[in-house]
Amino acid sequence: MKAYWQLTLAQLRIFARNRQVLFFTLLFPIILMLTLGSFLGNSGGTSITMAVVDQDGSQESKHLLSTFENNESIQLDKRTDVDEALNELKESDYQVVMEIPEGYGEQLQSHTDESEAFDLPVYFNETDATASELGLTVVNAAVDQVSKNIEDYSPAVAVEAEGVRALDLGYIDFLVPGIVAMMIMNNNMNGVAGQISAWRERGILRRMQGTRLKASTFIAGQITARVILNALQAILVLIVASLLFQVQVNGSWLALLTFVVLGTLAFMAIGFIIAGLAKNPESAGPIAGFASFPMLFLGGVFFPINSMPEYLQPIVHILPISHLSTALRETMNVGIPFFDLWHHWLTLVAWLVVAFFIASRTFKWE
Repeated sequence: MKAYWQLTLAQLRIFARNRQVLFFTLLFPIILMLTLGSFLGNSGGTSITMAVVDQDGSQESKHLLSTFENNESIQLDKRTDVDEALNELKESDYQVVMEIPEGYGEQLQSHTDESEAFDLPVYFNETDATASELGLTVVNAAVDQVSKNIEDYSPAVAVEAEGVRALDLGYIDFLVPGIVAMMIMNNNMNGVAGQISAWRERGILRRMQGTRLKASTFIAGQITARVILNALQAILVLIVASLLFQVQVNGSWLALLTFVVLGTLAFMAIGFIIAGLAKNPESAGPIAGFASFPMLFLGGVFFPINSMPEYLQPIVHILPISHLSTALRETMNVGIPFFDLWHHWLTLVAWLVVAFFIASRTFKWE
């Protein structure tokens, strides 16, 4: 245990003494966040993804559907189950879900000036306030046109809007969790691979092995020091984001830091694999870069995962950074409890276990 604490403190001193590396390691994600947040923080997409559940199946309901299909700003999906469509709305796959209940066509056919307007349930995703507002505007215009097409116009159909999640979020709220995930990946996968390779080439690992130091103790010290460093860096980034962009953590801080720890462990394990495979520090850097660079674009750091091409989705949903960035985002922006994000932390744990097993086979002292 004494050796473990000595190694942990030694690693923290190494981080503290190398102030140039520490400064730029921390400064880069903050500069990136400030740059993108300043230019794109209040922007949002204007394309509408909308699901319609037609439970009526009448000519009138089909006519209403054709109104949306002819609108170029709407991507329309026809669904058969309201609950499934609402679940996908909660997952941000749609901005608007509309239900056409049974009796819609019959009501329009028998409508008179004395009749009450037929309410169409329309659910909108307030996580994307701009798109939801635009979607409701388009829906209102379409259903109002249905009423106007009826002779002796009076409101025949009315939209009954219902918000699913009352959050006011911008691009900066999407970006900050991704920046934290990117920082964890770079600090651990790239950092561990480069440091361990350099220590091996300089003979530091060989001298450690000569002291009868166990590999498990050495790795545990590395883990503890990097977990502490990553937690402090993540908290600092979130403080800067809160002060400058009013980004809030709507969920549990404990859950957020738990995902920071899981991400640190998973990417450290991958870093140990790269360090074991690389022959020298010069080759460790390119190998780590080759592995991390695609993750920046496929892992949901800067762009939503569900907006990527369909053929990439199976790959995207395997990557550890996609689960880390999504889990951080759901915890911060929506406040989803930790255990409701079980598929994300289970995936990170799986990466951790498998990667550490491989790392234990490839790790070399010299």
